[in-house]
Amino acid sequence: MHRFIRGMLDNDSIFGQIMTRCGIIIAANILFVVFSLPVITAGPALAALYYVMLKVLRGDRELNPFTTFWQGFRMNFKQAVVCWLVLIVLIAVGAMDISICMQAGGVLVWVKYATYAIAAAVLVVCSYLVPVMAAFEDTIPNLLRNAVFFIGRRPLKIIPVLFANTVPMAITFLDRRMLPLYAFMWSTFGFAAVAMFVSSVLIKDFEVYLPKAETAEEEAPEEQSDFNQKRTDKQTLEDMKKLGQ
Repeated sequence: MHRFIRGMLDNDSIFGQIMTRCGIIIAANILFVVFSLPVITAGPALAALYYVMLKVLRGDRELNPFTTFWQGFRMNFKQAVVCWLVLIVLIAVGAMDISICMQAGGVLVWVKYATYAIAAAVLVVCSYLVPVMAAFEDTIPNLLRNAVFFIGRRPLKIIPVLFANTVPMAITFLDRRMLPLYAFMWSTFGFAAVAMFVSSVLIKDFEVYLPKAETAEEEAPEEQSDFNQKRTDKQTLEDMKKLGQ
C-alpha cells in the first residue's frame, strides 16, 4: 500500500503529472491577475501567461511557473504594451462610433455593422497575436503578419480559438447570480485554462517553426533550449520558404 501511494504521488506518474500541471496553471493564473492589476501591464502579462502554457505543452518537466512567467513578461513587455494600448484605443473609438450611430439614427445606424465587422476582425487577429508573440520574437508588424499567416493556414481553428476567448467571459457577465463563483474561478485558474486550451489548438502549427524541444536524454545548450530563445522572423521566413518548396 505504501509503495502504491508513493508511486501514485511520484511526479512521473499520471496523477503526479496532472497535479503538477494543475499547480502550474493555478500559479501562472494568479501571476497573470497580479501583474494585470496596473492595467497597462495586462498585455505583457497575457503574453507571459501564454509563454508558460506553450512551454508546458512542449514538455518542459522542470518548469518553474514563477521564473518562466517573469521571463515571458520581460521578453514581450515592449511589444505587448504597445499592442495593448492600441487595442484599448480601438475599443474606445469603436464604442464611441457605435454610440454616435445609434443616437443619430437614419442611415448612420447601418454604419455600426461595419464597426461590428471590424471589431470581429480585430478580435480574431488579437486572439492569434498574443500566442504568436509568446512563441516568436520579432517586431510588431512582423508579428501581425505571422498571426495572419497562421489564421489563413488553418482557418477552421478560428472557431475553437474564438469560442475559448469569448464564450466563457460572456457567460460570466450574463449570469449575474453566479458572478462571485465566476470571479473566484477566473482569479484562480480561468485565464490560464483558456490560454492552455488555445495553446493546445495552435501548438502543432507553431512547432513547425520552433526549435525541437529538449528531451531528458539530450540536454541542449542553455542558449538553444526550446523557448529560452524564441525564433526570429528571419528564421521563421526561411523555414516557411523551405516548407513551401
